[in-house]
Amino acid sequence: MKVTVQFELNGKQERFSYETDKTLLWVLRTDFGLTGTKFGCGEGFCGSCTVLIDNEPIRACQVPVSYVRGKKILTIEGLSRNGALHPLQEAFAEHDALQCGYCTPGMIMSAYGLLIKSPQPTRDEIIREMENNLCRCGTYGRIIEAILTAAEKMKGRVAV
Repeated sequence: MKVTVQFELNGKQERFSYETDKTLLWVLRTDFGLTGTKFGCGEGFCGSCTVLIDNEPIRACQVPVSYVRGKKILTIEGLSRNGALHPLQEAFAEHDALQCGYCTPGMIMSAYGLLIKSPQPTRDEIIREMENNLCRCGTYGRIIEAILTAAEKMKGRVAV
């Protein structure tokens, strides 16, 4: 028996029908073609698959698509507007915080979730919030600087 879920994806109402529940990660990648959300460890530890669900950073590899019924999902593809990069994306590029780029979408989405909760985070808040996102290239210092820069650029403006 097919089940259908409705949800908002990057600002657009969507429907997805399935017979066997799949993880949100694979629905985004294979059914919606949104490959910015990466498959890393598949266990929820690395953070490469992070998306926002109702403004909370969540590991998409651990979420069954049935969970997102009626929720708002934001992926890395939904951050830019009219071809313009989001200030976080710009700051990651400016600070060269994206070396190989594999962890970058998850890092940016986790950082975006932080900036929603704390628009002007301290260095310690950033470190605490980002410590569960892994970067094999070791660009953590540049990632912290990029988030601080983005917060400054976004000052006085709502993150969402």
